[in-house]
Amino acid sequence: MTTRLSIAVLIYMVVQAVVFGVGALLVLATPLQAEAMTLMPIVVIASSIVSAPISWFLAPRLQARFWRAKGVKSDFISGPSIASSNP
Repeated sequence: MTTRLSIAVLIYMVVQAVVFGVGALLVLATPLQAEAMTLMPIVVIASSIVSAPISWFLAPRLQARFWRAKGVKSDFISGPSIASSNP
């Protein structure tokens, strides 16, 4: 199993939870609430399907070699480098 696949599998459920939460809020906090009984199963299935490519896209960003190849120590998402954050 490749490193990218391993990381993608680990973060899949976290990504799915966020995508489901956004979908549930869109259904339950809008006028779509009247159709919630039919839309919520669609949100569950859609979040399961959409989360796989999102996890695959995010996985390389969680590897140090991704940032070394770019010549960058850190960015807004990954946070400050260890050397600069510890005085």
